[in-house]
Amino acid sequence: MITLKEALALSKDELNNFKEELRSKIEANKDLNAYIDINNVGEGVPIAIKDNIQVKDWSVTSGSKILQGYIAPYNATVIEKLLDNGLSPFGRVNMDEFAMGSTTESSIYGKTQNPHAKDRVPGGSSGGSAAAVGAGLAVAALGSDTGGSIRQPAAFCGIVGMKPTYGRVSRYGLGAYASSLDQIGPMTQNVEDAAILYDIISGSDAKDSTNAGKDDKVVPNLNANRKLTIAILPNYIENASQDVKDAYAKAIEALKAAGHTIVEKEMMDAKYDISAYYITATAEATTNLARYDGIRYGNRVEGKNLEETYYKTRSEGFGDEVKRRILLGNFVLSSGYYEAYYVKAQKTRHIIKDAYAKIFEEVDLILSPVAPTVAPKFGELANPMDMYLSDIYTISVNLAGLPALSLPIDKNAADLPVGLQLIAKAYDEQTLFDGALSLEKAVAYKA
Repeated sequence: MITLKEALALSKDELNNFKEELRSKIEANKDLNAYIDINNVGEGVPIAIKDNIQVKDWSVTSGSKILQGYIAPYNATVIEKLLDNGLSPFGRVNMDEFAMGSTTESSIYGKTQNPHAKDRVPGGSSGGSAAAVGAGLAVAALGSDTGGSIRQPAAFCGIVGMKPTYGRVSRYGLGAYASSLDQIGPMTQNVEDAAILYDIISGSDAKDSTNAGKDDKVVPNLNANRKLTIAILPNYIENASQDVKDAYAKAIEALKAAGHTIVEKEMMDAKYDISAYYITATAEATTNLARYDGIRYGNRVEGKNLEETYYKTRSEGFGDEVKRRILLGNFVLSSGYYEAYYVKAQKTRHIIKDAYAKIFEEVDLILSPVAPTVAPKFGELANPMDMYLSDIYTISVNLAGLPALSLPIDKNAADLPVGLQLIAKAYDEQTLFDGALSLEKAVAYKA
């Protein structure tokens, strides 16, 4: 597959020929179930779009039964930015229902397979985006990251996935899961492509009240030769698998060889991250999904009265994982438990943010695992708690609003990719991409 940088240099005729070849390749790999459908918009470089990002006149369903038949009446801001910069939405790709999941098994369209091993999950919730890029069925893709939903599937599928600082990329037109955590980001074949796509989709947007209003670009100053101080977290990887520990050690040696300074730091126990994240995310999800009632949004299931219509619509329209998170969100927001759970979660979130700030007083970047293991087999995360714990290394980044980038480091004995992430200070995407490009060159990962 040609890179995004190469695709942007194609002539119009070359681009049209490439798109036809891409269509044929997608059709030949339908069993992967990465794409839900193909519907090219514009004449630019084709980009796969996660099924929770609005593209005008497309069916956009967030992988849910309740939104079947919904047609987007407008473009998300990121789609307008693609179209303005020589790129075009080419097809929508699969995802966990309403972005709630880590395996892309909860989609109404069925599970997506990992291109490296079809009996294993591609990760989630942006599993369709990761699988499409990892299988060579997309030049690049857009995903969304609420607690690792770009970085974890990128690690499982052997690609680059980047979560921007909260507010760097407009959320206008993104189907909301947890509004204070969600961010759209690039999923690409390499770090340079991620920087190119990030520059295109980031920037100010008056339509998004949470937008940071920053329009500075990364690519003009991209520099893999910068010497950085990078923190490693020995205590943080104690519970990771040997595959992840081996990749971590390899990355550390590669960074040292590239001239970076490595320092050891400690992070607070990640169990607090899990608690704070799932209380915060489910509370916000409960509020965001209240609109899907068959009256304002969503396919209606008629009942004998209004209450029964609500009940039947939501019972039949939502899958098990979405229902589980709605129930949990209502519980932590209820009058008897709000102080005990939700308020404490927000205090913990502030402590997590302060812990990162303290480390960043002395370092430029933090090197961390993305997931405790390589991609598990289908069914191995059937227990919801096991699935929640698979996000243990990614969710604190969203709670703190920081930028992070996952990139492939190595493969294990079973030829499965192992990815790690670099984390930077808020609004310091330049350093994040510089460090990631340096690490990518140093480890020389072979897909």
